[in-house]
Amino acid sequence: MKSFSSFLLAFCLSFQWACAQKIVVPAGHANLKAKGKNVFLEVGGDRIPEVKTEPYFTTAQAMGDPKGTKDGLYFDFKAPNLNGTLYYGLIPYGDSKHPQPVFFKSTSQILGGRTTILIGQYLRGRYDMVGWEESGVGVIGYRVVDESGAPLYEGRVRFRGTGPFEVAPSLTEGPFVNLLTPYGATISFETNRSLQATVEINGKRFTQNGESEHHEITLSGLDPNTTYDYTVIYDDFQETYALTTAPVPGTREPFTFAYASDSRGGQGGGERDIYGANAYIMKKIMALATFKEISFMQFSGDLINGYCLHPEEIDLQYRNWKRAIEPFAHYYPVYISMGNHEALNRRFDDTKNKKVYIIDRFPYDTESGEKLFADNFVNPTNGPESEDGASYDPDPETIDFPSYEENVFYYTYDNTAVVVMNSDYWYAPTTNTIPYVGGGLHGYIMDQQLAWLAETIASLEADESIDHVFITQHTPFFPNGGHVGDDMWYRGNNDYRPWVNGKPLPKGIIERRDQLLEIIVNQSSKVIAILTGDEHNYCRTEIGPNTNIYPDNYTTPKTELSRTIWQINNGAAGAPYYAQEQTPWTPMVQGFTTQNALVLFHVDGDKIRMEVRNPDTLEEIDELQLR
Repeated sequence: MKSFSSFLLAFCLSFQWACAQKIVVPAGHANLKAKGKNVFLEVGGDRIPEVKTEPYFTTAQAMGDPKGTKDGLYFDFKAPNLNGTLYYGLIPYGDSKHPQPVFFKSTSQILGGRTTILIGQYLRGRYDMVGWEESGVGVIGYRVVDESGAPLYEGRVRFRGTGPFEVAPSLTEGPFVNLLTPYGATISFETNRSLQATVEINGKRFTQNGESEHHEITLSGLDPNTTYDYTVIYDDFQETYALTTAPVPGTREPFTFAYASDSRGGQGGGERDIYGANAYIMKKIMALATFKEISFMQFSGDLINGYCLHPEEIDLQYRNWKRAIEPFAHYYPVYISMGNHEALNRRFDDTKNKKVYIIDRFPYDTESGEKLFADNFVNPTNGPESEDGASYDPDPETIDFPSYEENVFYYTYDNTAVVVMNSDYWYAPTTNTIPYVGGGLHGYIMDQQLAWLAETIASLEADESIDHVFITQHTPFFPNGGHVGDDMWYRGNNDYRPWVNGKPLPKGIIERRDQLLEIIVNQSSKVIAILTGDEHNYCRTEIGPNTNIYPDNYTTPKTELSRTIWQINNGAAGAPYYAQEQTPWTPMVQGFTTQNALVLFHVDGDKIRMEVRNPDTLEEIDELQLR
C-alpha cells in the first residue's frame, strides 16, 4: 500500500495535469463555455461544439524525417495518403551569394508517403558539382509535390559519407539578419537537431546558452555602417554570409528601403502557391530589392493563406514563405507584420441558423494567431503589452487579450522611423457575428495600441535624429479596390466596431480612423506616408485638407486635416488581384494598377524619392518625389 505522502504527491501531479488540460474562455468573449479541452458556443439554448480538424500537412511531416541509407537518403513523410514527386538537387555553396538547389534531371516518386534519393547512383561524377565524393559532405535541397502537382514544401538536409550515407546536422531555416542596429544584429536560424551554435564576426565569437533547434544569437561591438562577413557554426559545419550595420542615427547618408504586402498563394500553378505562399513573386521581389541594394524591407501582412484552425498548418505556410525570402534575407532584415490572413482561429458552425462564428484562437499565450506569429519571426519588442488594462477589460486579474509582442513595434534606420501597427488584432473574421461572441474588427486599432501610437509619435517628433516617419498597417485607411466594404471604411458605416464581453466599444471604425489621422497628420510634422496592403493592387492616395474622406450625411464630428500625407498601398506581392472601386476620395487616387509591385523609397537626407517597379517584368510603374 502506498504511503499517504506518495498518494498526495500523485494526486497533486494528476490535478496539475488536469488543470493544464483545461481551457478557460477569456472574459472578453460572450456566450462561450469550456468543459475540459472542449469549447462550446451557446445559441438559443443550443450548445454548438467547436469545429475541429486535423492539418492536411505539417512541418514535421514535410521535412520527411530523412535517414541515411547505403545508397542515399530515405524519407518518410508519415502521410500514407501522400503520393507525388520529390524533386531534389545539390546546393552549391560558395559559387553564389544566394545558394539554392539546382534540381537534378530525375525525380523520386513518393508512394504512401515514402521515397528515397539515390545520391550514390545519380549525383556523382559529372553531376557532383559540390565535390561530395571527395569531401564526404553535401547538402540536398528537395521539393515535395503531391499527385495533383501542387508544391507543399521545400527543404534541405546535409549528408555525410560516400556510401553508406548519414544525415548530418543541418540548417533547416535561415540564417536571417534581424534587429539591425549601428552596433550589431540578431542572427536567427533553425537546425534539424538540438545543438549549441555560434556566430563568428569580426574576429569575435557569440555562442548561445545551451542547446536548441531554434537559435537567436545577438551580435554586438561592431562599427556603424560597416559590412562584415558572418559565419554560422554548428557542429562541424559552417556557412558564411554578410551584413551591413546601420548608420548612427541622424547620419543622413543616402539609403534605400523596400515595401510590399500580400503574398499569399496566387493563381497560375507551380511556385505561385507553395502551400499558402506565392514563392514565385516573393523571390522576384527579393531579387529586385537586392539588386536595388536596399538596407531593409518592410512587409506588412497576408504573407500566407492562413485562416487555419490548427497551429501546425499555419506554421508550415510560414515556413514556405520564409524559404522564399531566405536566400536574400541572409544579408539584410525583413521586418514583418500581421494581416488578416495570419489568423489562427476557433470556429463554430451553427447549421440550424446558418451562421458561422470565428474568433482568434486561445489560450492567447500559447495558441493565438499573435503567439504563433511571434514564434515564427524576430521583430522588435518595444510595442504595447496587450489590450489588458484598457477601460473595457472585463477582468484585470486574467489574460483576456492576446499579446502585442513582436506584432506592434517601431524601428529606426538613420534618420527614418517605421511604426508598425496591427489592424487585425484579436481578429474575428465573421464580422456579422462579432456582437454575439465578441472579438476584434478587421481594420480596427484598439485603445491601448492607439495610446501607444500617440506616445511613439510624440517621442519621434522630439527626436532630432529622425526626419521621416512611416506608419504601416495591413488595412488601408482609405480603401480603393477590393476592401471598400471593410478596412477603415465599411462603405461609410461607422457602426462597425469590436465587441468585448457582450458590449460594443464606444468608437466606431470611422471615428477611430479619424483619431489615428489626428495623431499622424495633425499632431505630427514627420509622418510622410501610410504604407498599407490588404487590397491586391498598387496605388497612392493623397490625404489632406482637399480630400473628401466622409460619406454623405455623416453626422458624427469630423476631423479637419492640417496638412497632406500619402497612403501608399502595395498589396501586389502575388495575391489574386482586385480592381478599382468608387469612393469619395477616388479623385485623389493615382497610379492604380493590378501589376505585381515593389515600392522602393530612396532616402537622401531631407529628401525621399519613391520608385515603384514590377518585379516580374522590371518595368517602372510609378515614381514620386515624396519630399
